[in-house]
Amino acid sequence: MRQLTRLLRFLVPYWWQFIPSVLLLASVGFLDAFRVLLVGPILDRVLNPSSGSENILLFTIPHTHRTIYLQRFVPSHFHNAWTVVAFAFVASTILKGIFDYAGTYLVNYAGYGLITDLRNSLYNSVLRRSAAFFQKHTTGTLVSTIVSDIERVQFAMSSILAEFLQQFFTFVFTIAVVIVKGRELSWLLLLFVPFIILSAWRIGRRVRSTTRRGQDKLADIQNILHETITGNRIVKAFSMEGWEFARFRNAAQRLFRANLRSVAAAAISSPLMDIFGAIAIALLLLLGREQIVHGWMTTGDFFVFIVAVFKLYDPVRKFALFHNSFQQAIGASSEIFKFMDVQDEVRDKPGAPVLPPFSKKITFEDVSFCYDSEGVQREVLRNIGLV
Repeated sequence: MRQLTRLLRFLVPYWWQFIPSVLLLASVGFLDAFRVLLVGPILDRVLNPSSGSENILLFTIPHTHRTIYLQRFVPSHFHNAWTVVAFAFVASTILKGIFDYAGTYLVNYAGYGLITDLRNSLYNSVLRRSAAFFQKHTTGTLVSTIVSDIERVQFAMSSILAEFLQQFFTFVFTIAVVIVKGRELSWLLLLFVPFIILSAWRIGRRVRSTTRRGQDKLADIQNILHETITGNRIVKAFSMEGWEFARFRNAAQRLFRANLRSVAAAAISSPLMDIFGAIAIALLLLLGREQIVHGWMTTGDFFVFIVAVFKLYDPVRKFALFHNSFQQAIGASSEIFKFMDVQDEVRDKPGAPVLPPFSKKITFEDVSFCYDSEGVQREVLRNIGLV
């Protein structure tokens, strides 16, 4: 949670892009749920032979003002239910496409801006570390953090974030449709919520731990690449090509096994969501039949209810995948912030004087310098004088 909070701080300069994107993607979710609602009036008022082709607007306008509103504000060719539903479906689809495009663009703008600032801060932090820092951390580890870990966070905070927001609002508004159209049946869905949350939590912990191990193995490979490519003359001089290849092959095999463990941990989420969804829908179909037989629900309301439940299935299934991606991003961000929070071993003493600007020459008189390594001071300079 602390890593996520620190990541969101980098989002603050892009609130003007992020907040409108949230509103636009919320509109996308609302329009998704609205299109589901259009099915009910068709089944109840249009396809029912006993009712004929009734005016769908009569059921949305107060009885005392129906005639006045219809004559003044609604063209006569829109009084037919087929026309109203067809027009509403096309209009909502066009608006959904516009809002989806604009919202996705803005949330990616904010996400890529966050990643750019995070990458710059990390590189600036690493660049200003002391020589002891680079002795403790291999080049492969640093490159893996600056490149690979940043890419994992970038994937979660750009495209995944946009899709997550859209699916989240679709889920919220569709839940509202489910409650309104099937209040007696909606309680059944709540029984599955604890199982879904517990499964996602356990899978997320496993994914995060396996992701960290995979990042360590990738850093080993990048370190071997750096050593053998920059030191290729030494490798050739001592005829060590075979030994270096064996070392690289073993590191690649360890990365392969780590990636398989990560995939195995993440892949179990989709089958679990499928099982929970199938059980819930089967129970709803059995109970919904009783609702219709006893007249507690109309055919249109039950059909809207079932369509809404099926529409909930896709966001819930994707939430598990989003959760895995965010856990991988949090695992990567912990490595990023670990390097950013490193304290230099060489620090100015409290109250150290500020040196004047360089003018003509610099003179060192009786200068000594040492490193403090695990409580043991290692002296590297003693009483040095330079002019």
